[in-house]
Amino acid sequence: MKPALAIAACLLAHDALAGCSRDITAPVSANGASVIIEGASVKGIYPDLLRASGPKIGCHFVFTVVPRARQVALFKAGLADVLVPASRTAARDQLGTFIPMINHRAMLISVNNGRAPITSAQDLLARKDLRVAVVRGFDYGEAYTALVDELQKQGRLFVEVDVIGIARLLHAGSADVTIMGPTLMAGAIRRDPRVNGLQEKLKMEAIPELPWHQSGAYVSNALKPEDHALIRDMLEKAGKSNQIMDGYLHYFRADLLNDSVRPR
Repeated sequence: MKPALAIAACLLAHDALAGCSRDITAPVSANGASVIIEGASVKGIYPDLLRASGPKIGCHFVFTVVPRARQVALFKAGLADVLVPASRTAARDQLGTFIPMINHRAMLISVNNGRAPITSAQDLLARKDLRVAVVRGFDYGEAYTALVDELQKQGRLFVEVDVIGIARLLHAGSADVTIMGPTLMAGAIRRDPRVNGLQEKLKMEAIPELPWHQSGAYVSNALKPEDHALIRDMLEKAGKSNQIMDGYLHYFRADLLNDSVRPR
């Protein structure tokens, strides 16, 4: 009886690990602690999750390092199987299935120089002396896009390919304000000695046009239905267990998360 049970258990394990029909492509770009790039090494909250969870369902994730705008473009073209991390947008919902992992919000981030607070997007637009820098490919919803478009029309917008580029602009005094999640900025500053000491000088401001949003992962509709279902279910379980929030708490002090990251 015992040998029969052992064989049955092996067969069940084999079936469970039959898994994905091919390698799952996951282009990534440096993104705070969510994705950490160190030379050829890819790690961080989301890569760590995919590496740990993939073998349990028989799926192998292949990471390639690209700029954020390229990462988004690959997903739009159906050449990236997953997009992590990602905010939910109507356009992306046409391309894949969104799985929420955490709640987050973008904030206005600047060097604290004693200026009057900014209370709204209109207030920021009216402060025409303030130069604003953003990362190409970031998307925090329609209000964010409208704000960035108007800043572009005013000739006050700097666009960089990554967060550390923004940190350098703030550090050098070449830009006054950026718009992103505070943990992204904190993670970039931590890894670049050229902006050492910047974190302690920063001011974070919330505005109503940048409310709390869900953040997580997209699974591409271009995948085979069977592969899509496997990965979607894997990420759903991870989201419900708050593994991503635990990852944030591993990398950041809780007080830094209070105003910008919340559990799902």
